[in-house]
Amino acid sequence: MSLKTVPIWVCANHSPQHSFSQLGGVSDLVGAKRCRFVGYARMECFSALSAQRAKTPVEDDKPLTKPLDSIDVSQLSQSVGFHKDLNSLPKPLTATDLTSSPNDGSKVRVAYQGVPGAYSEAAALKAYPKCETVPCDQFEAAFKAVELWLVDKAVLPIENSVGGSIHRNYDLLLRHRLHIVGEVQLVVNHCLLGLPGVRKEDLKRVLSHPQALDQCEMTLNKLGVVRVSYDDTAGAAQVIAADGIRDTGAVASSRAAEIYGLDILAERMQDQSDNITRFLILAREPIIPGTEKPHKTSIVFTLEEGPGILFKALAVFALREINLSKIESRPQRKRPLRVVDDSNKGSAKYFDYLFYIDFEASMAEPRAQYALGHLQEFAKFIRVLGCYPIDTIL
Repeated sequence: MSLKTVPIWVCANHSPQHSFSQLGGVSDLVGAKRCRFVGYARMECFSALSAQRAKTPVEDDKPLTKPLDSIDVSQLSQSVGFHKDLNSLPKPLTATDLTSSPNDGSKVRVAYQGVPGAYSEAAALKAYPKCETVPCDQFEAAFKAVELWLVDKAVLPIENSVGGSIHRNYDLLLRHRLHIVGEVQLVVNHCLLGLPGVRKEDLKRVLSHPQALDQCEMTLNKLGVVRVSYDDTAGAAQVIAADGIRDTGAVASSRAAEIYGLDILAERMQDQSDNITRFLILAREPIIPGTEKPHKTSIVFTLEEGPGILFKALAVFALREINLSKIESRPQRKRPLRVVDDSNKGSAKYFDYLFYIDFEASMAEPRAQYALGHLQEFAKFIRVLGCYPIDTIL
């Protein structure tokens, strides 16, 4: 392993703490050696573990499709005079807007995807109450804003208790060299918004982010409206207010209603009352992990081929009593499908996957260091995405 990118280890012969002979492995680290963690070569030292093999390339994701591709917003029935002047609101950054710019240090600048009133903005303000929030039009624009020093941090959603994982951000975590330095859990209360004077019975369609629409599926079915996907919840509210669309509502936050001058036609639209979204806080440099409070570590890896290989990989955590709080698999974009030739044995075709795992232990704990060291026996590629305190405040 290169000392430029990984923790520094001092190894000595030692009797094993656990036996992995039944798993095809060895003791706490390769070669029946026990290693002691002594420090970091540099701040981003634990960003990647090469596993002494070449990294598997991952193909760039294609941009998201344009919103509202199922209808033409300009053809919807409109009225004017009901919305506030929106010209004073900050315009979301796009990828082409991002040029390197120094920060004057007066405030922490935090990027989020969406427009003012988005749940991501609320999460950013929960993490940094006195921060200056910077809206971005896409998730990747927020990543690039941090990389180019335009902002200090980015707060982006990664999973929802009802809708599941945000796959786009999992893919972007691997494409970019940012570090997870924290997490924020936010209780989401969806509201149905419309122009003043409009009743919910008058609505023919509802705009919102696909995740929000999924979280309100049963409620929207009862209304009998057509659901139309949009880039973000607050953006849906903004377009209704800006264009004066009377027969269309938006699923968004109560703050979005206040910002864009819309009425709240219904509250608690979500099908499940306990609707929580987990956000990641991303930065250019990792934090130095501690043990004074519960920590979580996020990693991504690919595995060698062979029977029971995933079981062996996960067992390195179980045998050290490390709890896994999240497991996510994503196809490798560079090689999504391989077909076995007729002359070869095995399945006709199969997929290559990346595995994202969150485990509840700090990188400062020996058990976590031992687990990652042993995982290298089975992995072609390992990268530590971040080690950060667990958020337990709702």
